[in-house]
Amino acid sequence: MTELKRTPLFELYKEYGGKTIDFGGWELPVQFSSIKEEHEAVRTKAGLFDVSHMGEIEVKGSDSLEYLQKMMTNDISKIKNGGAQYTAMCYENGGTVDDLLVYKIEDNHYLLVVNASNIDKDYKWLEKHLEGDVTLENISEKTAQLALQGPLAEKVLQKLAGEQDLSQIGFFKFKQDVVLAGKKVLISRTGYTGEDGFEIYCDAKDAEELWRAILEAGKEEGVVPCGLGARDTLRFEANLALYGQELTPEISPLEAGIGFAVKINKEADFIGKEALKQQKEQGLTRKIVGIEMIDRGIPRHGYPVFKGEAQIGEVTTGTQSPTLKKNVGLALISAEYAGIDSEVEVEIRGKRLKAKVVPTPFYKREKK
Repeated sequence: MTELKRTPLFELYKEYGGKTIDFGGWELPVQFSSIKEEHEAVRTKAGLFDVSHMGEIEVKGSDSLEYLQKMMTNDISKIKNGGAQYTAMCYENGGTVDDLLVYKIEDNHYLLVVNASNIDKDYKWLEKHLEGDVTLENISEKTAQLALQGPLAEKVLQKLAGEQDLSQIGFFKFKQDVVLAGKKVLISRTGYTGEDGFEIYCDAKDAEELWRAILEAGKEEGVVPCGLGARDTLRFEANLALYGQELTPEISPLEAGIGFAVKINKEADFIGKEALKQQKEQGLTRKIVGIEMIDRGIPRHGYPVFKGEAQIGEVTTGTQSPTLKKNVGLALISAEYAGIDSEVEVEIRGKRLKAKVVPTPFYKREKK
């Protein structure tokens, strides 16, 4: 049995009541108090996540832009210094290698933030297609990442940021060399919960001190430590794709509903462009939709979805939504049944239960 990987904050989990599980080879907290409490805290106040398992890869060199344009589905040329962009990497057949964030530190210097279970695979894929003056460095081991998410995130973090005005960091923008609780960090207004919030990249050795400082600063506001359970229910309600479920080597970004990150018309050719172009022109044969149960039952990952006698797809993610108190799911199904209010059946423990197709996201925060 291979040993589970641990983040620099592992020793703190017990102290805060964290219950750990194996998550893609990492020993991570699924919850600290309860998934519902943590979910609620992020929707109404703020919650702090350890996301140090995520991978960070630096791309440098005078040909970095051309190289990233070839590797990514989105248009990297549109990112300005201090900006971030959500994108995907695809195989030639249009299937997904990974979905990730690209940060433009400055000209010829980018930071890629990739999914934890894909770090090695992504690095090899990037390395395999290297050309021109480009160097790659996997800095995941020495980088920790914390995420403070929720409507009070800015108020709490500002207490630790001194002179640096965090309200100046716009959505999908970042500032580097910000001093937070005495530690130098890169801080970006991004997240995976559907709420306002920040992701904080720091030196692995500073993570523990920052974690404590943020929770201390947020005590009055009711900030709580959060685990993977709440991270999953939050991202699911906001219809944010999870690699391994909504996105896989078999599921393209278009089928997964992240077509906004696929720029078929950008000048640069990218890996998978022809296959995705074809999918777009011929129309998708299947797509991910939201479903809501009509009968009593909770749709779970992998459950088959039927129309009459025919299986038309399967559930990619499903749960009882803590915000809506409804049993809902995301399902990859034949496109002909994907219309809103279309009735389908989900097989739960050998029984077929009624559900209907509903709009997503299930939850959208009110913008101030």
